Amino acid sequence: MARILVTGGAGFIGSHTSERLLARGDEVVVLDNFNDAYDPAIKRANASALAGARIVTGDIRDRELVRKLFAEGRFDAVVHLAAMAGVRPSLLDPLHYEDVNMRGTMTLLEEARARAGLRFVFASSSSVYGARDKVPFSEADDIPHPVSPYAATKRAGELMCYTYHHLFGVPVSCLRFFTVYGPRQRPEMAIAKFTRSILDGEAIPFFGDGSTRRDYTYVDDIVDGVVAALDRCEGYEIYNLGESATTTLTELVDGLARALGKPAILDRQPNQPGDVPLTCADVSKARARLGYEPRTPVAVGLARYVAWYRRQLAPAAR
Repeated sequence: MARILVTGGAGFIGSHTSERLLARGDEVVVLDNFNDAYDPAIKRANASALAGARIVTGDIRDRELVRKLFAEGRFDAVVHLAAMAGVRPSLLDPLHYEDVNMRGTMTLLEEARARAGLRFVFASSSSVYGARDKVPFSEADDIPHPVSPYAATKRAGELMCYTYHHLFGVPVSCLRFFTVYGPRQRPEMAIAKFTRSILDGEAIPFFGDGSTRRDYTYVDDIVDGVVAALDRCEGYEIYNLGESATTTLTELVDGLARALGKPAILDRQPNQPGDVPLTCADVSKARARLGYEPRTPVAVGLARYVAWYRRQLAPAAR
């Protein structure tokens, strides 16, 4: 049994990760500020379902609170998932993204440096790769040009994690998530938004010509990778966690419409600043070192998401 702090543990990926750690017998403390980036009631419901976890309401930038939690918790590891998320919102408030994502990460690293051997798992993003044509994306790629403030903060977080590993010996696993989806995902994310619109007979905001491709990754596969990276956290490593397959925007909408049994109405709009045309993960490193093996094709994952949505959020659509 390990003592683990999960930041952002009431959010989408965080609640699934906390649930998995609790199920295997770990002692979990969740730190979440329950902010209003989306309805805090959703995160409260996620937290209330985490039987056995200690839920702490607070901000990762609060040095006194973080120091107290580390002193009390005697953590073996931190799974740092808390962040201001999303490419497009980061264009509207880049200073806030920098403050939360960078200062918050450094506040945690400052506590980690004082505790020899404490493992640190940092949630990064495929957005750090920027706009590129070379596929699949490899951890060894040179990535000097992030194209959104969100992406820049995530790349900066990776670099700061390396600095703390180099200077203070903090063992770090940085995880580049590729377009995660599934039950409990944030309501402003594309699949959640499209699902609501299709069921309500409303038009979907459809950016570009539908040819953009994403490596959509089901949340259970992501959590497999997070837990494996936690258990094998030593030195400093970066891992891609994706499905290693791409789906166009058109294919995604068509697949959702099939799963929902209703047609999609498209509101065609130009491409959005900060968006990239393609993401695709090379997961060979994670497969070799972590035993990571994504198992959920997009068609299966969409069907699972729709079933959950009908059950939890849209009882009238059953």
